[in-house]
Amino acid sequence: MVNAVSTPADTLPPVEALPPDEVQLSLPVEDPIPEPAAIAPATLTLAAQDVRMVLREQNEQSQILTTKLNILFVANGALLTSLSISRLLVSGSVFSLAEIIGFLASFSLLMGAFLPRQVAVTPNLEDRKFLETYLALPEQDYQLQMLVNLSETYNANKQRLEDTSQSLKYAAYTIWGTTVIMLVHILVIYVAGGSSSGLI
Repeated sequence: MVNAVSTPADTLPPVEALPPDEVQLSLPVEDPIPEPAAIAPATLTLAAQDVRMVLREQNEQSQILTTKLNILFVANGALLTSLSISRLLVSGSVFSLAEIIGFLASFSLLMGAFLPRQVAVTPNLEDRKFLETYLALPEQDYQLQMLVNLSETYNANKQRLEDTSQSLKYAAYTIWGTTVIMLVHILVIYVAGGSSSGLI
């Protein structure tokens, strides 16, 4: 009796070898990181000029805000003078309370805008390592570092100017509202005085 050996059903046929040009790798090959392109010296010079021009415009904006602050201080002082001379503050009415609150609010906002805030300046000459750090850099690296510092300086001062501008805007609205209350108060006193004298 002859035992027949059968081939297992799950046996796969042999894999044919692929040609060398068709062999595929299982892991992707990463492309080398390209080196940053060199920046032309003329481009760095133009960029430095543009950044400094923007900083000068920011300084002009700061001077404009200072002028507005002075004007609002004068307006607030004139408002207080008018309220004091007309004795509206001591009339004991609801309008007097609103006028006092309005004046105190506007004065507080103006003082908040007036109080000095730290101004960012670059380069920081208080840093004793400035000369050692920056002067040891090559020319291109020095210019790039200064551009970064100027950009950070602009952002820091921008926040300071925005805070001052917001305080001045709210102070202007408060002064305007207090002035309206004062005029209404004067009108009410005039109408009440005319009614009591029989003119109305």
